[in-house]
Amino acid sequence: MVSHTHISHPIVKRGDGNPNVAVLALTADRGMAGAYTSSIIRETEDLLARLENDGKKPQLFVYGRRGVSYYHYRNRPLEQSWEGDTEKPGVEVADAISRALLDAYMKPSDKGGVSELYIVYTEFINMVVQKVRVLRMLPVEVIEEDKSHLNVPDTTTAPDVRPLYSFEPSLDEVLNTVLPRYVRSRIHECLFEAAASEVACRQNAMHTATENARDLINDLTRKLNASRQASITQELTEIIGSADALNKRKSRNAKWLRTRLQRLLMRPRSQSSVM
Repeated sequence: MVSHTHISHPIVKRGDGNPNVAVLALTADRGMAGAYTSSIIRETEDLLARLENDGKKPQLFVYGRRGVSYYHYRNRPLEQSWEGDTEKPGVEVADAISRALLDAYMKPSDKGGVSELYIVYTEFINMVVQKVRVLRMLPVEVIEEDKSHLNVPDTTTAPDVRPLYSFEPSLDEVLNTVLPRYVRSRIHECLFEAAASEVACRQNAMHTATENARDLINDLTRKLNASRQASITQELTEIIGSADALNKRKSRNAKWLRTRLQRLLMRPRSQSSVM
């Protein structure tokens, strides 16, 4: 519809030369999710660097306690942040984020408004694969459909042939109502994708940690059994050695006693004893 009409709504077209852009990073509230938050932060840092190299001034918005703590620790200013329920984001969070971003987008440039909106989030593909994506949410990009492979006559060269659209009550009122809801639904969709990815990453991390802990327990059990067996063997060796030593000592004592008795028996009697 936008490609076939003369719509100049700010959400669709924004060409005022404003260098300010907004970047929203969707991170997690809790850890133990592997590289989930670190991947988002790394991609966000790369995006901020690219925007700054292009001469733009990014404004950072962050959702998730881990991301907020990361940037606060590094004294990075945040335009706005939200925390809580990253694993199960509700409509209230989506409304708050979309309202703040739309307000920043609709403001004029001299009042700190932005001309573009980027969202960095994790796309959920399956329980094993999650991919970090950078989505330019605003302005809405119009992609022309490629009809070269279809047997459709080309009507773009005919300036008088255009689809006819009727808006009631008016075009501005319809767009002011529909497009913000569209943006809010897309942001809510990104929140759901990020929540599903966070849960999958945390389950994978916990599964890996459980396997590593089980392997560590088995290894330590084998080492404990080997150490205990060595200790038992050493104790048995000492006991047997002590018993042999006692037997040898008893044998020497018995031999000494026999020799002593023999000497006593073989000694001649004295005169006094004879008389």
